[in-house]
Amino acid sequence: MCGIFGVVSSEAVPLADISHLAKYAQQRGKDSSGLFCAQDHRYKLIRANFSVESLLKKVRLKGACFVMGHSRLITNGLSDNQPIYRDDICVIHNGIIVNNDALWAHVERPRLQEIDSEIIAAIAADVVASGEAVECIAERVLALCDGVVACAVALPRLGKLCLFSNNGSLYVGRKHEGIYFSSENFPLVELGCSDIEQVKAGVIFDIPTMQGAVVAEELGSRFHNLVPKLGGQLEEEKFLQFKPLNILRCSKCLLPHTMPFIKFDQHGICNYCHNYQPRNKPKPVEDLFGLVESYRRSHGNDCIVPFSGGRDSCYGLHLIVKELKMKPITYTYDWGMVTDLGRRNISRMSSRLGVENIIVADDISLKRRNIAMNLKAWLKSPNLGMMNILTAGDKHFFRHVETIKRQTGISLNLWGVNPLEVTHFKAGFLGVPPYFEEDNVYSHGIVKQMRYHSLRFRAMLQSPGYFNRSLWDTLSGEYYRSLTNKTDYYHIFDYWRWDEKKIDDTLFNEYDWEKAPDTNTTWRIGDGTAAFYNYVFYTIAGFTEHDTFRSNQIREGDLTRAEGLALIEDENRPRYPNIKWYLDALGLDFKDVIRVVNSVPKLYKEL
Repeated sequence: MCGIFGVVSSEAVPLADISHLAKYAQQRGKDSSGLFCAQDHRYKLIRANFSVESLLKKVRLKGACFVMGHSRLITNGLSDNQPIYRDDICVIHNGIIVNNDALWAHVERPRLQEIDSEIIAAIAADVVASGEAVECIAERVLALCDGVVACAVALPRLGKLCLFSNNGSLYVGRKHEGIYFSSENFPLVELGCSDIEQVKAGVIFDIPTMQGAVVAEELGSRFHNLVPKLGGQLEEEKFLQFKPLNILRCSKCLLPHTMPFIKFDQHGICNYCHNYQPRNKPKPVEDLFGLVESYRRSHGNDCIVPFSGGRDSCYGLHLIVKELKMKPITYTYDWGMVTDLGRRNISRMSSRLGVENIIVADDISLKRRNIAMNLKAWLKSPNLGMMNILTAGDKHFFRHVETIKRQTGISLNLWGVNPLEVTHFKAGFLGVPPYFEEDNVYSHGIVKQMRYHSLRFRAMLQSPGYFNRSLWDTLSGEYYRSLTNKTDYYHIFDYWRWDEKKIDDTLFNEYDWEKAPDTNTTWRIGDGTAAFYNYVFYTIAGFTEHDTFRSNQIREGDLTRAEGLALIEDENRPRYPNIKWYLDALGLDFKDVIRVVNSVPKLYKEL
């Protein structure tokens, strides 16, 4: 996934404008970058394994009359980078083509690279070779490719540039004598462009005709794999411990005796059941139609949908487009623990629904270093109450909603949060008792947060390694999640009942949604952290968030207790490929980490 941008001009492209466009493209990812430009009567192609802002400081673009570039969040194709250049065609592409492997059978050219974007250049080359018009490139690519395609295809031999997208994540405007394009509308507005339009069907512009060969340059090298493969070593997998446990559980739900603050009555029913208040009882959907009516726009987008690519946000997006009839922009925050599976499902949904997706990508390497420092501190003094610190970095999701609201001018944000995800135990192991009247999935309020952070500070004193440079990132993220006032903010599942079977059927049948290869559940499969922390909780405490989630379903009347028990026996099995991916991403040794987890004294007693 990339931010892409460019300028075509009859004069020299203003370098300040290129820097401005590049800055906003970098918001989508800065793992690598590249440029393709016409300068000094020749074309130059430059690829770099660092940010586009750094790249612009290293290259000379003075006098260039055509520049297009990208800033990339690496997904697949670690060793390859954009711009793609083959068969005298150059491509920059924002999105993921989920069927690119199968598409190579439809072109008459050999595959040369791992990166999915190469198929666009190959399809375009086939169109040109057959003598068809350049205008046919967009039509052919969009007809064949599944997943988000927002791209610029330059044909310097023909002197043409083709821009097109299938989800609207591409805008074009005019400034003086130039044509400007960008993945988002906002930077074009800031530059003072006029006649800004969202690009979907292909548009064609003239660029300089190429004289001679393209001059190519590669800058930098990458030594750390930002996209580790899913694990597949049987010898390592054997280190993971698992067996179904015969432990004392609530006679009504599934919660075991190791659940923090649990109590059982004379009938074996727990206090969580006695205090449970139904959460999956939606208000009339007509109320939501009334609430959003004033936000509707006759032209342009009218709401923002925070979009993780997980099951619930995907179905929420489906409801917003198909049932609520809104025109959303989706927003994804990538903090380094969104897996390629999650990104592919984002791409599927965005392309099928024709919805623009704005990505805010953090500094992936920095975020992962923060997680690694905190995990190392945890391993020196294992404490289940401190597991939440491993996911603290993703809470900036809430901060950047405000960024997107400001950039788009859209205030309404609609969330697809599952109302049954309340866990209690993650803070409970730190010493925070359950607050059964809490309406939100996340705990809000300054008093609750002060108590929580006081308890966490005491736990951190047991392993000084927690006092590291990630501390500000952790605290500021939690501030935005729990203490800031949220406005124009509604939850879809407050008005539509959350129905797991209906959700799964819709996603699989209408969107070819992709499941994980290492589990049968559809929950948390795009989250790179969940497999590891659930293994820790199961190994030490004998249960995971699947137990609490299924218990909530039982209390709602959606499952029988026997059905829930069968599900958690399957869902609590260790997900070795994902755990391996997680530890590889953090640069930690799988065997060393798992040995420590396995050695922690168990909290449960078997019957």
